[in-house]
Amino acid sequence: MNLTSEAFVTRAWRTVLVLLALTLVTMSPAHAQSTHIQPKLVAESAAPAPGSSTTLALTMAPEPTWHGYWANGGDAGFGLSVEWNAPEGVTIAPFRYPVPDALILFGMMNHVYEHPYALLAEVQVDKSVAPGTDLTLSGVANWLACTDKVCVPEKAVISVALKAGDGKIATAERTRFDGWRALLPQPLDRHGSWERRGDMVRFAIPLPQDTALDRPHLFLETDNLVDYAAPQKFSRNGDWIIVETRTKGDAAGAVRGLLKLSGGRGLTVDFEPEAVRLSGEPIAAAPNAIDMTLFWTALSGSILGGLILNLMPCVFPILSLKALSLARSGGEAREAKIEALAYTAGAVLVSLALGGILLALRAAGEQIGWAFQLQHPLSVLVLLLLAIAITLNLLGTYELPSFGGGQALAGKAGAAGGFWTGALAAFVATPCSGPLLGAALGATLVLPTWAALPIFGGLGLGLALPFLAIGFIPALRNRLPKPGPWMVTFRKWMALPMGLTVLALFWLLDRQLSGSSVVYPVTVASMTALLLGAYGDRQRGKSSKRLMFFSAVIFSIALAGAILQLTSRDFGDSPAATSASKSFSADALAKARATGKPIFVYFTADWCLSCKANEAGAINREAVQEAFDKAGVVTLVGDWTNGDPVITRTLAEHGRNSVPLYLWYAPGAAKPEILPQILTPGILTEKTDR
Repeated sequence: MNLTSEAFVTRAWRTVLVLLALTLVTMSPAHAQSTHIQPKLVAESAAPAPGSSTTLALTMAPEPTWHGYWANGGDAGFGLSVEWNAPEGVTIAPFRYPVPDALILFGMMNHVYEHPYALLAEVQVDKSVAPGTDLTLSGVANWLACTDKVCVPEKAVISVALKAGDGKIATAERTRFDGWRALLPQPLDRHGSWERRGDMVRFAIPLPQDTALDRPHLFLETDNLVDYAAPQKFSRNGDWIIVETRTKGDAAGAVRGLLKLSGGRGLTVDFEPEAVRLSGEPIAAAPNAIDMTLFWTALSGSILGGLILNLMPCVFPILSLKALSLARSGGEAREAKIEALAYTAGAVLVSLALGGILLALRAAGEQIGWAFQLQHPLSVLVLLLLAIAITLNLLGTYELPSFGGGQALAGKAGAAGGFWTGALAAFVATPCSGPLLGAALGATLVLPTWAALPIFGGLGLGLALPFLAIGFIPALRNRLPKPGPWMVTFRKWMALPMGLTVLALFWLLDRQLSGSSVVYPVTVASMTALLLGAYGDRQRGKSSKRLMFFSAVIFSIALAGAILQLTSRDFGDSPAATSASKSFSADALAKARATGKPIFVYFTADWCLSCKANEAGAINREAVQEAFDKAGVVTLVGDWTNGDPVITRTLAEHGRNSVPLYLWYAPGAAKPEILPQILTPGILTEKTDR
C-alpha cells in the first residue's frame, strides 16, 4: 500500500469520523425517533466497482399528517441538503427528486410529499481506488418537516457501508431501485421558452398532442419568478403546451421546471427566454383551480341539509317562536313576506358570518371546525342566557317590545323579530348539522374562500326555505290557523322545548368546565331569571325598582366574574373516554393497529345531539358491545367537545370539518372505512362478522 504519511493521516482521520458518525447513529435512537420524517440511506450495490458508479437512495418516511418538500419547497418550505463525508476517490452527485404534489395551505403553495418517497443520487468511484477499500459514506442531512399547523427543521446523521468490489447488484435491490427511478421526472429532449407580459408570465413546452395530460401542474426549480399559489392556465397550441400564471419576482435568463403529467409522471424542462406562442385550446385546470362540480354539489347539499335541519331537535325550540309569529300575522300577505325575508336574512347572514370566522381562523393557523362556537364555555353561557330569556318570555313572565303595542310598529317589529329568530336558529343549528352536511362542509376545506362562503350561506337558505314558501305562497299561508285564544296556550307549551334546551346547556357547561367552579355561571343564570321577572312585574304595573336595581348589580358582578373565569382558563382537555374505550391519539391508533385487531374510532362532542343519539342507540347498546368484545375490537374515542387540533386535523384528512365521524379499520387494511353518520346496531355488528 503506497500511501504517503499525509495521505495515511487523512484516511485515518476520515475513518475515525465515519466510526464516530456510526456510533452516534447507533447510540442515539431517541434522537432518530424524534424526527417526524425518518431518513434511511441505502445503496443499490454495496460493492461498487472502481471506475463505475452506483445509485444511492435516501428514503424519507413522513409520519401521518406530516410532509417533506421538493427541491424548491414553494412559498413556505425548502428541500433537503446533506453535508457529506466522502472517502477519497468517491464523488456524490446532487440528489434527484421524484415528482411532488401541489398543496395549498392558508393561501400559500407548497411543493410536497405527503407519503414515503426516495431521493436518488449517483455515486462515482474513481478507477484508482483499490478493490476491497472501505468506501463507507456518511453525512448530516437537514430538511424541513411540516403539518398544516407547524413546521420543524430536522437533521440526522445518515450513512451506508460500501466497499470497492465487483459492482454486483442483487435482483431484489435492482427491482426496488427501478421502482424509485420510475418516479423520477424524465428530461425533455428539447428546450421550452418563457416570457413576461405585464403581470403575467408565459411558458411554452414542446409536447406531442398524443401525450396524456390530467390536471397538469408546472413546478419551477428556479425561484423568484412566479406566484406559486396563483392559478395556472393550460392550453394546447399544436405540439406545444402553453402555461400562463401570475409573475412574482425578477428572475432572468434560463429557467428550469418540472411539468407534472398524468399518473404522477413528470418531465424536466429547460426554458430559454424567448417569445411564446399564442394560447390555444384550454385543457385540464391546474390543481389549485376550483372544481365547479364539487362546488355545485356541495352548495346543493348544504341547501338540502339546511332544509332538513328544520326537523332536528337543535332547531325545533327556535321554530316555536316562528310558529307564534306566523300565527300572529293572521295570514296577512305583507307581514308574512316581511317576516319570511327577515328570517331568511338572519339565517343566511349568521351562517355566512360563522363560515367566514371559521375560514379566517383556519387561515390564521387555528385548528377548528364547524360548530366551533360551542367549543368554548363562554359561547355556551351566552346561549344559556338567551335560552332562559326565551323560555321566560314564552311563559309570559315578561313581554318583548315587539309583542306589544301599536299598529305603526307592527311591520318594523315583525321584521326585527323575524331576523333575530332566523339568526338564532342558524346559530344553534350547527350541533345538528354534522350528519346532514358532513360532505358539503368538508368541501369548504379544499375550495377557495369565495367558493366556500356560499356553501355556508346555503345552510341558512335551506333552513329558511319553509318560511319563504309560507310567506310567498298564499295557499300554504291560508292553511295556517287563525289567531285566537289558543295562541296563549300554544305559546306556553312551546316553553317546554326551550326549557329542555336550558337544561341541556346547563349540562354541557358543567361538562366543559370539567369539575371547576360553576358558581359564577349559575349565579348569572339565576340573576337573569330574577331580573327578567322583575322587568315583567314593572310591565304589569307592579313597583319593583329596588329589586331590579339589586338584581342588575348582582347580575353584572356575576357576569364579569364568569367572563374572567371562562376566558382565563384553558378548557382544552376533553373528558376522558369511557372504561370500555380509550382516548384517540395518533400514538393510540398506531399501537392499536400494531395488534392486528379490528379498530373502531369515533369522533364525538357533548353538544352534538346526533353523536349522542348514535352512542345511545347504536354504539353503547349491549348487543354491539358484546359483539365488539367477542371480536376483540379496539375502540378509540375522539372527544371534540372543547376543540382539539389533533382531532380537527384528523377530521380534515377524511374530508370533514364537523362531527360525528366513524372509522372502521379492518385488520391489515391500509385505509379505514368511513361508516355512515347515522348508525344502527346492525351496521356495527355486521362489521364484527367479517
